[in-house]
Amino acid sequence: MAVPQSTRSRIVLVDDHPVARAGLRRLIEEEPDLTVCAETGSVRDAVAVIEDASPDLAIIDLSLEDGSGIELIKRLKTHVPGLKMLVFSMHDEALFAERAVNAGALGYANKHQRIEQILDAIRTVLGGRVYLSETMVERLVNGFAKKKDAGSSSIEDLSDRELEVFGLIGQGLSTSQIATRLHLSVKTVETHRDKIKRKLQLASGGELVRHAVEWQMSQA
Repeated sequence: MAVPQSTRSRIVLVDDHPVARAGLRRLIEEEPDLTVCAETGSVRDAVAVIEDASPDLAIIDLSLEDGSGIELIKRLKTHVPGLKMLVFSMHDEALFAERAVNAGALGYANKHQRIEQILDAIRTVLGGRVYLSETMVERLVNGFAKKKDAGSSSIEDLSDRELEVFGLIGQGLSTSQIATRLHLSVKTVETHRDKIKRKLQLASGGELVRHAVEWQMSQA
């Protein structure tokens, strides 16, 4: 017997790839206890869409057409308190999962995971529990105990905003384009670039760009 639509858990999808949204929607709609009530691909529209739809869960990609999923999660935590949020992304869980949870999400699922794992992530977060892979849970429990060599540097040392700027550099955006994309001044973006170079011990702007492009390609 079909479950009444009114008793299904309502989900909003926030992903800037229509094909990815369509695939996830199809997966969710095949489940008797889940339904997609709205979707959007932009940070700009997400808060209004979610406030209007009143979902039980928002599934959010990290890379959106006009901003960062991490920043959106922070905004939703303020504007829609109590909303459960699950990150669904292709990006490296080791680098982004803790940032997502600290921002306000309850879980992190990778787009390469099996269908059963994705559905488990959705139901776990809907139940108010944290969902992370076993590897990530062990990493968090151990407090990232792995020691770094003296003087070493890591992308993990970047702040959320610095990591966002770093990713956009890797996508080939100029400083002025990044400023427009993130609604920041050019001077602020230049300050972020300088901090990134210092933290990653990069000697020049060219080295920063090469490093960012290589990292961005590794995330695909």
